[in-house]
Amino acid sequence: MTKKLILFDLLSALMDSWTIWGEVAGSEEDGRKWRFQYLKETYGCGPYRKFEDLVRDSAVKAGYDSAWALELEKKWSTLKGWPEAKEVLQKLGEGYRLGVVTNCSDRLGRMAASQVGVDFEMVVTAESAGYYKPDPHPYALALKLAGIRPEEAVFVAGSAYDMLGTSQVGIETIWHNRIGMKKPDHVPQPRIVIRNLKELPSAIELLERGSEAENQST
Repeated sequence: MTKKLILFDLLSALMDSWTIWGEVAGSEEDGRKWRFQYLKETYGCGPYRKFEDLVRDSAVKAGYDSAWALELEKKWSTLKGWPEAKEVLQKLGEGYRLGVVTNCSDRLGRMAASQVGVDFEMVVTAESAGYYKPDPHPYALALKLAGIRPEEAVFVAGSAYDMLGTSQVGIETIWHNRIGMKKPDHVPQPRIVIRNLKELPSAIELLERGSEAENQST
């Protein structure tokens, strides 16, 4: 089936948010340790808790200074999309609707989305959905706002854990595994894995051809 809407994870699939965590922490290693603790907190959170509180609590639980959360917020305006992101999305925007589903507050989510350099039809945050991904609510809200069925959308994940939510909603998922993370065994397999957004148009085309072939065989 032809896809109508491409939904993106924002902070990993479209943006290099790893760098600013490392800058605040003072090293890439400490930044990743803190970030992975934060990811653990959000994935186990369920109903929305203030994003800034989760960032602060994850720093403390990882053995770091709680003040790092404020420093990260100060650096938020320096977030940048992956080098190829703007060009790829501008091209995709000629044929598809574009949206974001992100684990963030409304304020910081919209700020980050504006820094990608393209217009998104919707920016669904954990705050607006009332839940953190991979709970199904954020993905389902994006579909509701777009007024389309799950099979008419594709989700571009930045983390393997997104597949836990998209699989429940029924959205085919492409994993932009930029930094080479390992997929946990309990996480469903994405349809396609890419390492650079330049591969995304071909990956979507492959999904659409696969859907058409499946429909013809039934």
